[in-house]
Amino acid sequence: MRSKFDEQLKKLNEEMMHMGSMIEESIQKAIEAFIHQDSDSAKAIMEGDSEIDREQKKIESLCFNLLMQQQPVARDLRTISAAMKMVTDMERIGDHAADISEMTILMSSDKPYRVNIEHVKSMASETMLMLIRAIEAYVEKNNDKAHIVMKQDDVVDELFDKVKTELIDFIREHPEDGEQAEDLLMVAKYFERIGDHATNIAEWVEFALDDKVRKS
Repeated sequence: MRSKFDEQLKKLNEEMMHMGSMIEESIQKAIEAFIHQDSDSAKAIMEGDSEIDREQKKIESLCFNLLMQQQPVARDLRTISAAMKMVTDMERIGDHAADISEMTILMSSDKPYRVNIEHVKSMASETMLMLIRAIEAYVEKNNDKAHIVMKQDDVVDELFDKVKTELIDFIREHPEDGEQAEDLLMVAKYFERIGDHATNIAEWVEFALDDKVRKS
């Protein structure tokens, strides 16, 4: 019975890694579409979001089967509970890739960007790195990487504050381009939220690995 349980735990780990790869790819493509104002790529990302939703449901079903099949020991219970929470954050990251793509389509007629997007691009790079490290922390069962992700969130928050300040100043000086600036602020906000979700994933990794950690 235990061998079957272990096989399904292994399957859960494989599906978690697969979903992690899916959202990494989605975010990377969303960043590229945003930078190049590529509306066709942005539309494809939005259409692909349903695949991430299906993967989330598949993982949740696996988790429920594991819980119902055999009374898991404390370590197993923490692993399964963390996985169920993590896929929620992963799915929301996929949603934000679609949100960023939607904003890219809205701004695709405005070429080139009239607002400096360097700090938004820096936010994109930092949040992508956070996401990759958070997934690696889960796969490698590496608490140190999880802690690095948590600290990195401060960098993203600081960049978001810079973006807000720059865009407010830009709107004051160029009110005729205020709509584009507001759209870019929304893009920055989505990247900030991705950073929050990557932090949540890292915290759930810590929860799964350390029986002293309590997470609500």
